[in-house]
Amino acid sequence: MIVVLKRLVYNIRQWILRNKKKSTALCLILLFYYFSLPRTLFQEPYATVIESSKGDLLAAKIASDGQWRFPANDSIPDKFKKCIVYYEDEHFFHHWGFNPVAIYKALRQNQKAGRVVRGGSTLTQQVIRLSRKNQKRTYFEKFIEIVLATRLEFRYSKNKIIELYAAHAPFGGNVVGLEMASWRYFGVQPHQLSWAESATLAVLPNAPRLIYPGKNQEILLKKRNALLQKLYQEHVIDKTTLELSMQEPLPQKPYNLPQIASHLLHKVAKTHQGEKITTTIDVNLQNRVNQIASYYYNQYKQNEVHNLAILVIDIKNRDVVSYVGNAPTDLLHDKDVDIITAPRSTGSVLKPLLFASMLDEGEILPNTLVADIPTQISGYAPQNFNFTYDGAVPAQRALSRSLNIPSVLMLQEHGVYKFYETLQQYKLKNINKHPDHYGLSLILGGAESNLWDLCRTYANLTSTLNYYNQTHEYRTKEFAELNIVKGFQQDYGHNSNEKNIVGAGSIYLTYNAMKEVNRPQGDEAWKFYDSALQLAWKTGTSFGNRDAWAIGTNSRYVVGVWVGNASGEGRPQLTGIESAAPILFDVFNTLPKTGWFQTPLNDLEYAEVCAQSGHLAQDDCPKTKQLITRNGKKTSVCPYHKLVHLDYSEQYQVNSSCESVDNIISKKWFVLPPVMEWYYKSLHIDYKPLPPFRPDCIVLPQHSMDFIYPKTNSKIYLTKNFSSTIQPVIFKVACSNKESKLYWYVDNVYKGITQTFHEMAIEASTGTHTIVVVDALGNEIRRKVEFVRE
Repeated sequence: MIVVLKRLVYNIRQWILRNKKKSTALCLILLFYYFSLPRTLFQEPYATVIESSKGDLLAAKIASDGQWRFPANDSIPDKFKKCIVYYEDEHFFHHWGFNPVAIYKALRQNQKAGRVVRGGSTLTQQVIRLSRKNQKRTYFEKFIEIVLATRLEFRYSKNKIIELYAAHAPFGGNVVGLEMASWRYFGVQPHQLSWAESATLAVLPNAPRLIYPGKNQEILLKKRNALLQKLYQEHVIDKTTLELSMQEPLPQKPYNLPQIASHLLHKVAKTHQGEKITTTIDVNLQNRVNQIASYYYNQYKQNEVHNLAILVIDIKNRDVVSYVGNAPTDLLHDKDVDIITAPRSTGSVLKPLLFASMLDEGEILPNTLVADIPTQISGYAPQNFNFTYDGAVPAQRALSRSLNIPSVLMLQEHGVYKFYETLQQYKLKNINKHPDHYGLSLILGGAESNLWDLCRTYANLTSTLNYYNQTHEYRTKEFAELNIVKGFQQDYGHNSNEKNIVGAGSIYLTYNAMKEVNRPQGDEAWKFYDSALQLAWKTGTSFGNRDAWAIGTNSRYVVGVWVGNASGEGRPQLTGIESAAPILFDVFNTLPKTGWFQTPLNDLEYAEVCAQSGHLAQDDCPKTKQLITRNGKKTSVCPYHKLVHLDYSEQYQVNSSCESVDNIISKKWFVLPPVMEWYYKSLHIDYKPLPPFRPDCIVLPQHSMDFIYPKTNSKIYLTKNFSSTIQPVIFKVACSNKESKLYWYVDNVYKGITQTFHEMAIEASTGTHTIVVVDALGNEIRRKVEFVRE
């Protein structure tokens, strides 16, 4: 054999040497033949198609040329493959691109008819004709098709050629390709087609106008049945299949394409235009979440609330498993707007991030008492949602109840600039103005963010906690972007002992606080049954009731919900707890149940904490053991407990000036500042105000009172009643001794006396005035205010 090959090579070489001109021409012909077929056969734009993680069609967007043309499939169903081969090119698997016998028969038939009645083209030739935009049918064009068809056979396999044909053949109207035709005419995927349906689609490209209802369908039916008969004669199908298939009706009314995730489709199209993308969406979950969205939309639209959005994240790999960008509303109410990526006022959903940061910095402990009193800071006067005050409230209770004033005071202590930089690390891209633009309102919805970024933030925090519990380490790139494309491999970096933004212990303590958020109506008693959904979650309501938020996480999933109007119109009953929370819990109830987070003991430690104030315990505190962050040891010791000296009745404080040392009883006492005490004692019946000194005791002046209203350097607007009379301003003072009498002065002019309830109506002219309040012992407080007439 080797000798024969050597001899053949020698003869070819000798021929080339003797026939240089002919060999050159032959080489040029071969080069022309090789490069005659374009590298990219089809230049047409394709529809953008998204599929679920299991290959179900979620939605599609028409190609830019107005044709429904899906990108080519990697495989063609066997039924359609057999149908198209037996109908168009029975010898397809046995020729090299053209069939001489078929061409000869076509020439004879065309000569007899005096016109072109038969082409004799193979499937390969038809692929070439489709790629050349169906040039005018001439013998020269046929020659070009044959040459290119043989070249195509050298480039691709037979199966690939059928795939190209199936993707670009016309199926009537603007329907191009098998996959689109299958959805349009039968409402199923190609692999779900029956023999009759496959045969119908196999005969259509030959005469695509036959698909339209009417007289043409009689011809289509004959063609389909003839193909089925041929399949039976070739033993491809049995007699029963033939008989049943011939009874199947032809398609009538076209089907609409699924639009299970239409807003996700538009998001994908921005970066994958004209591609078929297999997404991370769980189609069963997506359908259920769509149903939930539809149900609540029909409820809320009665209150003129027309939009909502839901996002579900699988934390393990940051996969988006459900994406509902808007309610099934109408064009008048912005149904095409993708709310998930739209910036909206954050309401209270940033509060857990501040709480976690302060825990991590060692600025608070979970139960550190935070003031909840009337507050005015540089003209900014935050209010709680229900316009009440607790006086003092544990930090984690303030978070679970979403109290505004404690949050503002915590942010003031932490620092707006520092918190702003933390939010930048979380990559909340819509919070992009200077920190001074937001000020303390940053924590109450003064900034805007979107559901995508917020859900990503909570997913990354949860993943940080999960990974630390598994390995006792962090990952350098834990804070990753969410993923919507199946198979994408996240890069989480390498293991490290350094935390990313906040440590696992701070996240765990924050989630414990979030678990205590008041549940929506019907689930208030969740703590009392074992099967209750354990969830760290937070609601938010923006100013003017324009945005209602609810974001929750367990150890496996994050769910985010937004409800409102895309136009920004607020509605009176639109709140996070009433509108967004029910959706959140319905979605979580469709997800697999998971346990609560493990405790990251390596990032926490036990400490003695004051049972009443939540601060680190001092000697006079009732103590309890509590898990705190490692930096928690840097927080201050309890400032509210002190040792007081009482007489035998324990009704009066005494000292050595009025009582024998042997008769003095020393007792630990919990004492809050006057204004905090004023509100705190009304909600805590066990709170005991500090007893007064016995009248016969000599005591130094003590700071036992403070202004509730107004605050330092306040500007107060004078208002008029319906009679155009200037109304007085009500000033309030808190005093720890309920028996004290207080004397009021404005600019050294006596205005009156109060006892028990210390409120005074002050009438004053515009300008700056000094308010002075003095008690019977000579203690005084003063406040400078400015009156301004509207």
